[in-house]
Amino acid sequence: MSSNTPRLAVIIASVRDGRFGPVVANWFVEQAREHGEFEVDVVDLAEAELPLALPATSPRMEPNPVRPAGMAALTDSLERADAVVIVTPDINRSYPASLKTAIDWHFTQWDRKAIGFVGYSGLTGGLLAIEHLRSVFNELNAHTVRDYVSFPRYYLLFDAEGNLTEPEGPAEAATAMLDQLRWWASALAAARVAA
Repeated sequence: MSSNTPRLAVIIASVRDGRFGPVVANWFVEQAREHGEFEVDVVDLAEAELPLALPATSPRMEPNPVRPAGMAALTDSLERADAVVIVTPDINRSYPASLKTAIDWHFTQWDRKAIGFVGYSGLTGGLLAIEHLRSVFNELNAHTVRDYVSFPRYYLLFDAEGNLTEPEGPAEAATAMLDQLRWWASALAAARVAA
């Protein structure tokens, strides 16, 4: 891949015991690598130190506070990323607290970046979490792409080895979202350089 290839950070949002997020993320990462238009990083929030107590100073005044050492890999990946895909379940009609904490510990890292979503849950397929996240990223001056991937009743869609039993529809949805992310990531990267 060339130096102009955009970087895509795929974030596994759930940290709960017995989570299914890594299975969904592994599937999506494979789709992103097959797409061939991104350098892909995987960020698992279960491996990051995510204290709930935020710095006292507003991120508008101090956008890059001293962060815990265990957050360094997350911050570095977000810094390098031109686009981010968040793999998230619905939890109580919204997204996980771990994700909100990771978002709130960062500020400039989201600015003018392209954001996509892969949702999974029972009936809603993560759509409630995705809708909440769109408004959060709007506040952070990030651009969320229209298309997304959704897995309602995910536990019926993947086999015991983590493979989709009917992969065609989700693969098409992933390609559509990745195409949008590629366009926006390139456009926003060029605009950041020109600014």
